[in-house]
Amino acid sequence: MTAKINVLDNGYVRLVDAMGTDLTPVNAARVSYAKESQVLTERDVRLIKFLARENHTSPFRHAIAQFEVYAPLMVARQWFKYIVGSAHQEGTGDSLDAWNESSRRYITEEPVFYVPAADEWRSAPENSKQGSGDVVPLPLGASLSADLVEYIDDGISRYEEALKLGICAEQARLFLPAYGMYVRWYWTASLQSVAHFLAQRLEHDAQVEIQAYAKAVLSLIEARFPVSIGELLTKKEDAE
Repeated sequence: MTAKINVLDNGYVRLVDAMGTDLTPVNAARVSYAKESQVLTERDVRLIKFLARENHTSPFRHAIAQFEVYAPLMVARQWFKYIVGSAHQEGTGDSLDAWNESSRRYITEEPVFYVPAADEWRSAPENSKQGSGDVVPLPLGASLSADLVEYIDDGISRYEEALKLGICAEQARLFLPAYGMYVRWYWTASLQSVAHFLAQRLEHDAQVEIQAYAKAVLSLIEARFPVSIGELLTKKEDAE
């Protein structure tokens, strides 16, 4: 399975593997009656709608998806905070998440950084301490992009010099600008957990960059579980 969607300038989300289909939560829910469907029917769809609507979420934990994500550190850390907290969210129960990330303690491949284009820099919001406002004027954006590239180049030079001097990779990486640096990880999650992530990160007030990744995850997961993911997200919209 190699479905992949590019995100931002150098990032991507790839669906590495998946277990189950829309029949998975159906059959998990009916196991107590020793019944099993082989082909998704309208009756099965109605059951999925019922499970999602009534917050009977455990059957959705039997369907699993594994993603490979390549994203700036600022996205990865926001994503990871969601993973850590998701099992403690009301109604989610055991969300079944696993996370394994590359580390510059062990790898010294050429670092890649996210640099917003001139028309992607956003102003601070007027009425909030977080989030962002409108796009700044193009000349200012172009200047900021150039400054960021200069800053990154200086950090890379210092990082490479430290390595040449024999400094260990785990300390040499201190010279690298952190938040824009791309990192790679595997995220394995139940369908319920993926839906919870999407419900949070597709919101209009979520950080723009992680919204872009959430949209990629949605495109990949709905191709495999179109009915279930649609109903789980509809439940969230109806609750609001």
